[in-house]
Amino acid sequence: MGKTTGLRENKKLRTRRQLAATALELFMERGFDAVSVADVAAAAEVSKPTLFRYFPSKEDLVLDRFADHHDEAARIVRDRPAGQTPVGAVHAHFLGALADRDPITGLCDHPGVLAFQRLLYSTPSLESRMTHYTDREVELLAAVLEAESVRPLAARLAATHLVAVRHELGRENYRRMDGGQSADEAHPAAVADADQAFTMLADGLDRTLPGARA
Repeated sequence: MGKTTGLRENKKLRTRRQLAATALELFMERGFDAVSVADVAAAAEVSKPTLFRYFPSKEDLVLDRFADHHDEAARIVRDRPAGQTPVGAVHAHFLGALADRDPITGLCDHPGVLAFQRLLYSTPSLESRMTHYTDREVELLAAVLEAESVRPLAARLAATHLVAVRHELGRENYRRMDGGQSADEAHPAAVADADQAFTMLADGLDRTLPGARA
């Protein structure tokens, strides 16, 4: 029974990835607004109802990859070393991701990544739908902070600030890439921006949030 369930889940995952890949290819080629859900379903050789079973909206066909990062900030804070503040943990992780040219930081000049980010930031409906994923990030991070005895309102405020900083730094780094800089050229400025942004947060949040896990 377990093997059958595993095979079924693997098939669903493959179908999901195929649908997302097919949609992204069409969106890149024609533009997001010029491609309908029916177009994607036809190209992937599935019905519209089948497509909607995997993706609630057309926007989710593009943004589903962000689901893998829903709990990233929460995990970083939950698993931080003893004595390190939440801000310090997220700051250190972001610097490491910059060094790795992780696409989530915006500091990645791979043509495919740039094309995806250009699609995202030039399509209002995609930017609007992104709030769904951002809200989930905040919710999960706030829950981790509350588990460390941070009051609910303070936890939500802190989580909102930390998530917003990560996203805004990513946008700024994408602007550099879109403006023609290479990731290597932009790295020093990206690090300086991250240091400034997280220091601004730390000045307030480090006096409020616990320094170590309970």
